[in-house]
Amino acid sequence: MAYLSASELAVPCAEFYKKKFTMVIEPNKVVSVHYTLTEGTADGQLVESTTGGEPLAFIYGVGMMIPDFEKNLSGMKSGDTFAFGIAAASAYGVYDETALVEVPKNMFEVDGKIPDGLLEIGNMLPLTDQEGNHFQGMVAWVGLDKVKIDFNHPMAGVDLFFTGHVENVRDAEPAELEHGHVHGAGGHHH
Repeated sequence: MAYLSASELAVPCAEFYKKKFTMVIEPNKVVSVHYTLTEGTADGQLVESTTGGEPLAFIYGVGMMIPDFEKNLSGMKSGDTFAFGIAAASAYGVYDETALVEVPKNMFEVDGKIPDGLLEIGNMLPLTDQEGNHFQGMVAWVGLDKVKIDFNHPMAGVDLFFTGHVENVRDAEPAELEHGHVHGAGGHHH
């Protein structure tokens, strides 16, 4: 019977440990990824990137992310790379013309005057409805006595393309699951 030396066992043991104990992305894991988001394809217009900064950290499976983003990362582990597209309808939705609403300009008056710079095209306005719900709308058009506010998400109608790599996967702490967000590096600080 032949016996293996310690050096011969080191590699198989390390591989066994790596396979057995490397966490994969699944519900209730904290996932940290570095990514680049572009419009449509990998060569599309750059939207944002975490390169050179903190990775995006989130709890997988608790509704924090676009569902198709999570589906594409499912089963990955630290060091894995990814490249995938998400159609607009499965991301922030298709552009909805009915979400472009014309309102009287005077509804933005404070003490009989519209604050300087408020109603400029592209400005995001924090708004509240009669029930006290908060939401945002973007100034799309300004007329003499009316304003068009766009309530679509700014990325509505845009196909997304993500490239990047999984930085880390770990168990979520009980407090993170209770609060619904990641604590510490790349997450929320209380």
